[in-house]
Amino acid sequence: MALDPQVRAVLDLVIKAGRPAYHTLSPKDARQLYKDTRAASTPTPPEIGAVRDMLADTIPVRVYRPVGAAADAALPALVYFHGGGWVIGDMDTHDVLCRQLTAEAGIVVVNVDYRLAPEAKFPAAADDAWAATKWVAANAGKLGIDPARLAVGGDSAGGNLAAVVALMARDAGAPALKLQVLLYPVTQIGTETRSYRDFADGYLLTRDAMLWFFDQYLPSKAAGADWRVSPMNAASLAGVAPAVVVTAGFDPLRDEGEAYAQKLRDAGVTVDYVCYGGMIHGFVPMGRLIDTANRAVSHVAASLRQALSKR
Repeated sequence: MALDPQVRAVLDLVIKAGRPAYHTLSPKDARQLYKDTRAASTPTPPEIGAVRDMLADTIPVRVYRPVGAAADAALPALVYFHGGGWVIGDMDTHDVLCRQLTAEAGIVVVNVDYRLAPEAKFPAAADDAWAATKWVAANAGKLGIDPARLAVGGDSAGGNLAAVVALMARDAGAPALKLQVLLYPVTQIGTETRSYRDFADGYLLTRDAMLWFFDQYLPSKAAGADWRVSPMNAASLAGVAPAVVVTAGFDPLRDEGEAYAQKLRDAGVTVDYVCYGGMIHGFVPMGRLIDTANRAVSHVAASLRQALSKR
């Protein structure tokens, strides 16, 4: 397996810029760095129909609607949770990706601004993700959404939250999710996989950064065993929504994403798993610099169109 040349160029740019590692910064400074560096790799946003900033009770959300959708049309929807180790990232850092999914899938996307650690430690992010998902289903009429065609998704820590919400929805019996989109998700804390060892440093996301994120998010080391932190630890995955699981070949989180996909399959869940071999963690929103990122967005959008279509 070889590193994609465009990814190598991105890593060289990061080295040349002398960007500090997240784990050497305060959470406030890490958030600002993440925000300041997004635009360089983010593609031009596609045209969409409408954007509204709202509150899901107390949780800020941004609701995107595709071009050409009638105001009274009840569209399928994706509730999306941004990545960033539960510490960094917000609606703005993932705004373009949400616009891409809105435009390519032809659906409503709800971008959730859940509470961040360390100010709000676990289970705050998981609670917010679940509350926002229930709010979207309960307010489908106001949002122009078909509550029978609902998906959840996210990247990295957001993929973790999407997996957790899918389990919560199964346990609660509603909403009946049609798909969970897990982009290089965190699925188990405390297990040192081969990919953690092989890609501990030098591939953008580092092992030290992940340990720092865990320290910020968890109120105690023991909390990492909770299935709402480590969904691999759930007693059973049977009955959860079908899944699209995306991993990257040069990502510390690769092996746990693949293992979660296999555990879902073993539980009888339909899974579409793909590993983009030459990619690194966080590549999907980098379509300005990495062509494969746009291919991955199109793959996810096509999966959403299929799963959320009327049949």
